Amino acid sequence: MNLYTYKIRSITVISILILTSLYSYAQTPIGAWERYYDDVNGNSIRSVVIFSKKFQSIAMYNAKSGEFIYSNGGTWELNNNMMTEKVEFDTANSERVGDILTFEVKITNDSLSLPDANWHFSKIDDGKPGELNGAWLMSGRYRNGVKQTRSTDRPRKTMKMLAGGRFQWIAYDISKKGFYGTGGGTYTAERGNYIENIEFFSRDSNTVGKSLGFDFEIKDGDWHHRGFSSKGDPKYEIWTQRKQ
Repeated sequence: MNLYTYKIRSITVISILILTSLYSYAQTPIGAWERYYDDVNGNSIRSVVIFSKKFQSIAMYNAKSGEFIYSNGGTWELNNNMMTEKVEFDTANSERVGDILTFEVKITNDSLSLPDANWHFSKIDDGKPGELNGAWLMSGRYRNGVKQTRSTDRPRKTMKMLAGGRFQWIAYDISKKGFYGTGGGTYTAERGNYIENIEFFSRDSNTVGKSLGFDFEIKDGDWHHRGFSSKGDPKYEIWTQRKQ
């Protein structure tokens, strides 16, 4: 092989690697996406889906009032343009818990579409800045100064999904196919201050529009979260990154 041929082949290989890298990056769903549609009564409904590395959750709520409508979520895998989801909770049909669903998705840098459902989402969050980006499970709390821990492997879970600036928490039980509540909206996390701006809350719609501030820090990989609940009760929670 002469030097000219070697250079041409090297450039070709490098170009393929760059294009493959760009294509892979464009295909990641990690972050948050939104979709609006009108229901039969003409109400504007907002759907927001959050993807972490292995987990996802979607919430639908009235775009004006914040009235909660629906949520589901679980694990996901992407193989080319086919996404496989294992359902862990579904507020409309608990019998779907445990089901494995495979469907086509089309993802670009700023859009995510489900052709079979004719759903089209726009990207609203790319997962950055990312200090708290991911799926977290409540693993403990302090009550009256006493630390209480819980296994993150148990089927009863309280999970919080965070992208770069959006969040959703969900309380559910896989084994009982139970759903116990969810809420979400936007958040900021800067210099130890964590603030949630609530856009929907399944248990109490009067909470919509409120902002809750907390102190936070990462200790040994866990997220320590201190402040007051929407009812004004003190809370100190410990969250652990979900692995599986």
